[in-house]
Amino acid sequence: MQDPTAYHRAAKAKTKTTVTVIVPAYNEEDGIRDTLDALKKQTQPPDRVIVVDDCSTDNMPAVLKFEYDDFADVLRPPANLGSKARAQNYALQFCTTDLVLPVDADTVLAPNYIELIVKPFKDPNVVIAAGNVQTKVTRTPTERGRSIEYLVGFHWERPIQNAANSPTVCSGCCSAFRRQDLADFGGFPERTIVEDMDYTWSQQIAGRKAVYVAGATAWAADPVTIRYLRKQVWRWASGAAQNIRIHFRELLRHKPMLAFWVILRLIDASVLTPLWWLTPFFLIFMFDDSFPHAMLIWLGLDMLTMAPILLYASARRRLNPLRVLGNIPFAYLNKTINTWYVWKALIVELILVPLGKSEGLVIYEKGR
Repeated sequence: MQDPTAYHRAAKAKTKTTVTVIVPAYNEEDGIRDTLDALKKQTQPPDRVIVVDDCSTDNMPAVLKFEYDDFADVLRPPANLGSKARAQNYALQFCTTDLVLPVDADTVLAPNYIELIVKPFKDPNVVIAAGNVQTKVTRTPTERGRSIEYLVGFHWERPIQNAANSPTVCSGCCSAFRRQDLADFGGFPERTIVEDMDYTWSQQIAGRKAVYVAGATAWAADPVTIRYLRKQVWRWASGAAQNIRIHFRELLRHKPMLAFWVILRLIDASVLTPLWWLTPFFLIFMFDDSFPHAMLIWLGLDMLTMAPILLYASARRRLNPLRVLGNIPFAYLNKTINTWYVWKALIVELILVPLGKSEGLVIYEKGR
C-alpha cells in the first residue's frame, strides 16, 4: 500500500512553482551577506540561487567562496559586463525553473517573499510580479527622503495602478518573471538603461499582465549621499525617457491606461512639483501676504495632502508615525533633484537623441 504522506508530497512537488534567484553583484562585499542570508530564511526556499560576480575587485568573491559555497552557484564572466541587465542575462541561460527572481545584492527579502510572489503566476497571463519595496536604512537625508517616496509609491500609487491593471514599473531589485516568456523575448532588455521598466511596458503592450503583490516586502539600500542620489535619479529619469521614446505610441494604442499613468507621473515631476515650489511666492504677490504666513499655508496644504497617506502607510508598516512625518522635509530635497533630472532626461533623450546630437545615457552607474 502506498504511503499517503509520500503521495501528497509527490503531488505537491508536481504542482510547485520552481524559482531561480539571480543576484547580479559587483563589489557588493558589504551587502551581499544580508541578501543571501535572507534567501536562506525563505518559507519557500528558492530551487537555485545564482550569483553573477561581475568581475568584482573587492573581497566579495572570497565571501561567496568561503561562506556561501554550499548555497549559491557563482558565475563569473570573462570580463565585466557593465550593466545589471547583461549580468542577469548571463545567468538566464543557465536557468531551467518556472520563474526567475532577480534580487539586487543590496536588497533583503522578507521571509515569506518568495511564497507570496509566486502566487499570481497561477494566472497563465501573468508574466511579472512585483513586490513592495521599502528603504533598508533611513539615516541620511537622502535615505529619509526616499523613505517618503516609497511609502507613498507602494502604499498609494502602486495599489491604484494595480487595480487598473497598469503598473508603471515592476522594480528590478526584486520582481519575479516567467522564465520562458523572458527567454522568448530575448532576455532582460539591454536597449535601455532600465530593463525593468522596458520589460514591464513591453509585456503589457503585448497583452500580458504585470501585477503588484502588496504583502511581499523587500528592503533596498538607497543612496546615502546627494552625489549617489544624483547618479541613481539620472539613470532612472534617462531610462524612463528612453522607454517613452521607444514605447509611447504603442502604449497609446494598446495600453492607454498605462500611458495615462506615465503622463500623470511625468506632469507631476516636471510641471506640478516646480509650480508647488512657487506657491509661497504666488501667495505673497497675488494676495499681498507675508512670507512666514505664506510658508505656513504652503506647508499646511502639503501636510493635508501627504499626512493621511503617510499615516495609513505607517500603520500598514507598523512604523512610528511621528518619525515618518518628520521625514517629509527631506522629501523636498529628493523632489528637487528628481525634477532637475526629469527635465534633463526629457531634453537629452526626446530631443537631442532623435536629432543625433547625443547618444543619451548608455553607461550604467550604480546609485549608491
